[in-house]
Amino acid sequence: MTPSKRLFDLVIALVLAVILLPIGLIMAAVIWALDGRPVLYLSERMKTPTQGFKLAKFRSMTVVAADSGVSGGDKSARITRTGAFLRRSRLDELPQLWNVLRGDISFVGPRPPLRQYVERFPEIYAQVLKSRPGITGLATIIYHRHEEMLLARSNSRAETDAIYARACVPRKARLDLIYQHRRTLCLDAALMLKTVFRRLPLKRKSPGQ
Repeated sequence: MTPSKRLFDLVIALVLAVILLPIGLIMAAVIWALDGRPVLYLSERMKTPTQGFKLAKFRSMTVVAADSGVSGGDKSARITRTGAFLRRSRLDELPQLWNVLRGDISFVGPRPPLRQYVERFPEIYAQVLKSRPGITGLATIIYHRHEEMLLARSNSRAETDAIYARACVPRKARLDLIYQHRRTLCLDAALMLKTVFRRLPLKRKSPGQ
């Protein structure tokens, strides 16, 4: 991560932390009141091919003893009363401002992968994780809804894993590498705005540019 990108992340994260703190406290209180503890869900993710960290989210599912892998149709019954709203609004990711402040992730980059996929696809993630993972990114904006539709069809953990490994990992990696080769602070700002305002069109370069 370049010093300018890190400074950009810090400034935006501090501003948003001040603005969104009341919303975060309200959401934490609602989760605690309606769904009980824990309020936060901590999941190990990778920021380099060898270095993991704990990614923070507001909990949106019931807790089970052994939980692993990405979320698919096999986990849909575990979504809590507040979880559907949190996921739809992406407010479940609000605690990740803490991860940005710590330097675990950036605002824009590839979504931080689970260790199991980094270990299964080392060649892919050796390239993808040359960029610091992010809360949002090109692959998130372009592919996220399609990924959700694909995974929603699965009825078991094994099926979810197979769909994700076969269809999602390589396609998202291609988009992440496109971002990696074109990244600028202006592009980061545009992708952040696109995430908030999903219908905001991204400026496209003409073939001659």
